[in-house]
Amino acid sequence: MQADKMWQAALGELQIQVSKANYNTWLKDSRGIDYDNGVFTVAVPSAFIAEWLKGRLYSVVCRILSTITGRITEVVFQVQAVNRDPAPGRNRLMPDGGISVKERSAASRTTGFNTKFTFDTYVSGDCNLLPYTASLEIAENPGGVFNPLFIYGSTGTGKTHLLHAIGQAARSKGLNILYMSVEQFTNEFIIAIRNKKAEEFRNKFNRVDILLLDDIQFLSGKNQTQECIFHIINDLLADNRQIVISCDRPPREIESLNVRLRSRLEGGLVADIYPPDHKTRLAILDLKSSLLQTKFDDNILNFLATNFHGSVRVLEGALIRLSTYSRMNNTTLDVNAVKAFLNDFIAASRQSSGNYTTTAVINAVADYFAVPPDDITGKKRDLKTSRARHIVMYLLRQQNHTNLAEIGRVLGNRDHSTVIHGYDRIALNIGSDSQLSKSIEDIRLMLKSRRSS
Repeated sequence: MQADKMWQAALGELQIQVSKANYNTWLKDSRGIDYDNGVFTVAVPSAFIAEWLKGRLYSVVCRILSTITGRITEVVFQVQAVNRDPAPGRNRLMPDGGISVKERSAASRTTGFNTKFTFDTYVSGDCNLLPYTASLEIAENPGGVFNPLFIYGSTGTGKTHLLHAIGQAARSKGLNILYMSVEQFTNEFIIAIRNKKAEEFRNKFNRVDILLLDDIQFLSGKNQTQECIFHIINDLLADNRQIVISCDRPPREIESLNVRLRSRLEGGLVADIYPPDHKTRLAILDLKSSLLQTKFDDNILNFLATNFHGSVRVLEGALIRLSTYSRMNNTTLDVNAVKAFLNDFIAASRQSSGNYTTTAVINAVADYFAVPPDDITGKKRDLKTSRARHIVMYLLRQQNHTNLAEIGRVLGNRDHSTVIHGYDRIALNIGSDSQLSKSIEDIRLMLKSRRSS
């Protein structure tokens, strides 16, 4: 059986096992192109789709293909080049060396990127897969599918890292990049108005291929600056140039935000980053340890991953603190010494943690779906209750990093495999089901408001 026929058979099975939205988004345009020595190659149209399938559906695809081929099969998702016509109005070099349309003078390229913030030093996991893979795609094909890209998440989860990684990867291809914090944008805009050079200020954005705006939440209440950014974004989108924005909250939660600007920010891909799970935290520690050229015992790394889970920045800070102490004292640390040395750091981290009690999560989900909490923890299995229960499993695992056994215990002594199934049902669909994504976002906002009240 040829590879394309095998893959069509696999797609038939996948249509049954995944939602229609997921199938149309991630699988519809894929093709089986090769099968050799137990390795099956699937062609997909973008790096974004390849990363998503590898992270979310790899085991399912392997199992289905193994059944079809009659042997254990590994899968490789290979990106096939897609011919893209030059975006209308953009200036591109012609094959004969001439310049199309009109030559756009080079914008001053940002030199303020943190050279440590690259894709090679970014650890991806379930907590950040969507914004990470979208960022990879943008660095390769700016102005394409995800425009604008709006990345939001709590402090220290890697938003700025992704902006710098996009900027440095795209700049290496000769593109004009402009990276600014919104505070910097506001200050420059105010100075331009005072000097009667507002038009000149806006014109400099016409010379960039990718605009990276960091911490846009600080636009709250700045009406003139919002109006200026709205028109700049409009101009860039009309010319198919890329915009990437970071924030600590979704667009609709930014106070006093211009309705037209909010609509523009929500018009592309809105992707959130959660605090990393235990496995991702261990991967981060392993990478950062190698960069620091410091080797720690696995028990120490596991201790750090267990006790610092709210912020990547805090996690890295604890590792750097240990590394510095170990080098200065020329000593090898054990877990007990680490506990004593980081005691105050751990206490501060726990105080600022974004975790919620199990009861709070269950009650918030119960209120959102208008079902009794006892039904969620009980045996009821209608569609509405099951959906609510699966979201509780997802939030307890993703937000609180609660272990599977504990989640099963509080939800009526359910088996850990049941918890995995419930978690996967939500994790698999959250990227393509806008209503599900909105529901989870609303529940998180509900939890936050109840904590602060």
